[in-house]
Amino acid sequence: MENVISNARSRMRNSHSVKLIVIGLIILILLIPSSMIQSIIQERESMSASAIHEVSNKWATSQDINGPILTIPFTKEYIIDDKSAITNHYFHMLPEKLNITGTVNPEKLKRGIYEIVVYNSEMSIDGFFDLSEAKKITGAKDIIWTDAFVTMGITDLRGIKEQLLFSWGEEIIGVEPGSKISSIVQSGVTIATPLKSDLIDDSISFNLNLNINGSQSLSFMPLGGVTNVELTSTWDAPSFNGNILPDSREVNEDGFNAQWQVLELNRNFPNSWMDNAVSNQIYNSKFGVDLLLPIDDYQKSMRSAKYAMLILTLTFLVFYLVEVMNKRKIHPFQYTLVGLALCLFYILLVAISEHSNFNTSYFISASAIVLMIGLYSLSVFNNKSLSLTLSLILIALYGFLFVTLQLVDFALLIGAIGLALILAATMYVTRKIDWYDLSTK
Repeated sequence: MENVISNARSRMRNSHSVKLIVIGLIILILLIPSSMIQSIIQERESMSASAIHEVSNKWATSQDINGPILTIPFTKEYIIDDKSAITNHYFHMLPEKLNITGTVNPEKLKRGIYEIVVYNSEMSIDGFFDLSEAKKITGAKDIIWTDAFVTMGITDLRGIKEQLLFSWGEEIIGVEPGSKISSIVQSGVTIATPLKSDLIDDSISFNLNLNINGSQSLSFMPLGGVTNVELTSTWDAPSFNGNILPDSREVNEDGFNAQWQVLELNRNFPNSWMDNAVSNQIYNSKFGVDLLLPIDDYQKSMRSAKYAMLILTLTFLVFYLVEVMNKRKIHPFQYTLVGLALCLFYILLVAISEHSNFNTSYFISASAIVLMIGLYSLSVFNNKSLSLTLSLILIALYGFLFVTLQLVDFALLIGAIGLALILAATMYVTRKIDWYDLSTK
């Protein structure tokens, strides 16, 4: 009886079918720490986002420049049940021409180990209003010209660095904080600009110099009949956002220069309206630039961690083929140690990338793991050429993963071609193995 049990155990130890099942189970078990590593990456990314939010709130948040908008109050009279009722209304006008020229001076701030991009922008905003638009006010009982005002939308007023002076025709007018038309402009400043009815056929020019702090992005609304925006910056990694891309742009290692020209026909709202008729359409038309850090290390680390099963499977395949082709017995515990070393790569990658750039951290992490597994395989294989072959294969795998991470648009194509080549190489190497014969040994 003991001989039967001993023989059964011996067959199980030597059964390649059982060995493959055990290897598969080890891979599945190692996916647990791989999943935990992905959670760590998400946690670190969340901490980075919190640091960005905290610093941005103290410096100034992303800025949206919305305006200027000229508003003329008027009243209407209604007769209800033989009684007269007076209601207040607003007629809003946009500039016939709006020019914005600015420089964006970026700066990197640190919160612990995290970097946050902030900026200071100096802008000149000028143009003119065609007051004949006011003729579109219909059904008015009284147009209150003397209460007319201009609203300039600025997302975060804490970012204003100098006293604002608004040039209105020949006058220089101070500004007041807050918006009187909050349904259209939620945050901004107001400038009292009294008008006279005899100016209705004239145009009036304006100018405003704005020195403002912000973080990460700067956006504009196309509020002119013709809106021209030109931005210059020393930041070399801009991302142009919104519904309108620049008509011309130049990006190089010295920074960027971008110009937009937006016509009234390019947007979904007119140059004048009453009350709150187009408030939503204004914000849907904004455009501008994001000042991005050149590399999002956490996204790349997360993408690399999703290839964990592929790296584990291919590495274990090499070990298993050494078992089969060179009659070397490798214990499941040794497979497990190698698998844990492969998982350690992702922890090293995230930890080092927080203090260096992604490419350098990838090279250091991959080199450490290849060296660790290569040296360990010397004692497992007891063959220098096999250990060297394994090291070269690991180098090729990490090189393949690195290229895939860099080529975002072609990641699927490169991945598919790489997997096809790996499968073809495996089929070629194992073409002469008699798998039925192995199962009987």
